[in-house]
Amino acid sequence: MSALALTDRDTVTGAVRFAQACAGAGVRPLFGIDLAVEALAPPPPAQRPRTPAHGGAHVVEPPLRFVLLAQDRAGWARLCRITSAAHEGALSGTPPVVPWEALREYGGPGLAVLLGPLSEPVRALSVGREDVAMKLLAPWKEIFGRGVRLEAVAQNRFGTAPGSLRLAARTLALADRTRTTAVLSNAVRYADPAQHRLADVLDAARLLRPVDRRRLDSGQRWLKDEREMTVVARMIAECAGADVRRARRLLADTVATADGCAVDPAADLGLGVPHFPEPSLFGAGPETGGAAGLLRLKSEEGLVRRGLDRDRAARERLEEELAVISHWNYDAYFLAVGQVVADIRAKGIRVAARGSGAGSLVCHALDIATANPLDHSLLFERFLSTRRESLPDIDIDVESARRLECYDTIFERFGKERVAVTAMPETYRARRALRDTGLALGIAPADVDRIAKSFPHLRASDITNALAELPELRQLAAEAHRFGPLWELAEGLDSLVHGMAMHPCGVVISDATLLDRLPVQPTPQGDYSMAMAAKEEIEALGNIKLDVLGVRMQSAMAHAVTEIERATGNRIDLDDPNRCPSTTCSPSSSSRRARRWACSSWNPRPAGPVVPAPAP
Repeated sequence: MSALALTDRDTVTGAVRFAQACAGAGVRPLFGIDLAVEALAPPPPAQRPRTPAHGGAHVVEPPLRFVLLAQDRAGWARLCRITSAAHEGALSGTPPVVPWEALREYGGPGLAVLLGPLSEPVRALSVGREDVAMKLLAPWKEIFGRGVRLEAVAQNRFGTAPGSLRLAARTLALADRTRTTAVLSNAVRYADPAQHRLADVLDAARLLRPVDRRRLDSGQRWLKDEREMTVVARMIAECAGADVRRARRLLADTVATADGCAVDPAADLGLGVPHFPEPSLFGAGPETGGAAGLLRLKSEEGLVRRGLDRDRAARERLEEELAVISHWNYDAYFLAVGQVVADIRAKGIRVAARGSGAGSLVCHALDIATANPLDHSLLFERFLSTRRESLPDIDIDVESARRLECYDTIFERFGKERVAVTAMPETYRARRALRDTGLALGIAPADVDRIAKSFPHLRASDITNALAELPELRQLAAEAHRFGPLWELAEGLDSLVHGMAMHPCGVVISDATLLDRLPVQPTPQGDYSMAMAAKEEIEALGNIKLDVLGVRMQSAMAHAVTEIERATGNRIDLDDPNRCPSTTCSPSSSSRRARRWACSSWNPRPAGPVVPAPAP
């Protein structure tokens, strides 16, 4: 296998991991997405929605879908914009659907469009309306031109249903009549043929209903090799009334389409390439080294403000740190974080740096960190070094009660085209896997709830071992045979992603190309744009991932200062080293006091004899 495409449903959250896995295996990656689209033809009269007898509602998905493949950097940017537009209208929990306005605005060169059995033109073919299919194909050609592909899929389905041989033959015939390129696909969902039952479980979990036995997976949607796909191509060509030469051309056109998708993970996706906010946002000039010069100026001003400008050790340490920062071209990174901290502090919100970033004198000079690293012998190399290429990580603590205000401040400063919140993948563990599998198998909800609550919090892959070994599950193990393949199927869902949630503290800050490199979707509350990537992938794409942690202690300190000012009229500045010197409580002494307190709490001294109080 020389190339492999990833076309996840409604998202590109796996793109970074896919690119890294392909690099490790020596396979060329192709990047795409499977999206739903609005219908062009008038929809049929709406039927009364059916709801379950015991409340709730099934998920009704849009029936029309298509696949986008990025051919170059411009195509990937168009794909990201179209994906973001699809999710823009999905605030109420409805599935994302691409409006035709977004296709007309962002569609164009650089994209290959695969119209398969679930697309509107091919669905018209399934009812024998080739004339309607040709009319429905025209708008796609107007937008994407020669990038349109008709996708033939044959998976042993009967009649003219999606995946049937007859529909694949009609698709090939339509491609020949309209002079459209046809490609062969197996609409792959799993690598191993034995995993087809997991596909049914995942479909049922997504639709919130038991498995529909009339619409079971065909069991053919696995990654077949070249020999098996050659057999499928000949079957389709023969059914369409063509000869073996047409089958060879179908395979050749498929290979050519794959060869035309030449997105480079580093140059086009930005994998491993830093993308920091433009230095002009901070007042730096457009010339080379403008950010470095501005960072030096602000750092030297900070030394003067903190009274360290005549300290030889401080000046030498500052020069060393600035040299390392300029070596990696991270000047804009420090300017951005410094600006964020200054904006948060200007709103009267307590903010402090945590972690290894407190060991940087540059952070101290920019007022990111309060403590002087020289006073506490903190090492800069633990934070950043010429021997380590990874991005520095500066975490800031803010008042937990005002954390979202800090988010708003960051969005206001850099704009929505450069900022997004980080996503957090939710993967299947034992309890969730048992619940979704039980729903799919139609097991009584009371039994599913009892089974899921019986298990401790562990990985789904450990379900059968836990059932055999844990004493608290002995009673459940005795009746395990009643629930058939529940345990086996639930284990098969281990570590699969079933949703993306908003990360509790991660914020992405990048340059103006962020939305051309990563699609975004609204958070559940609809307040912020959430990047379709986990925090590790955000860093791999070279963006600033700033952790804005809401800390209750910061809120308690701010409340105490406010109350003291209200009661006495005195305003205490906790960050002023003259009024609140950090040397009064060194880390070692506070640790010793904490250990003494913990020991006295857990090992109380023996009480003396109880002496009754004298009678009154």
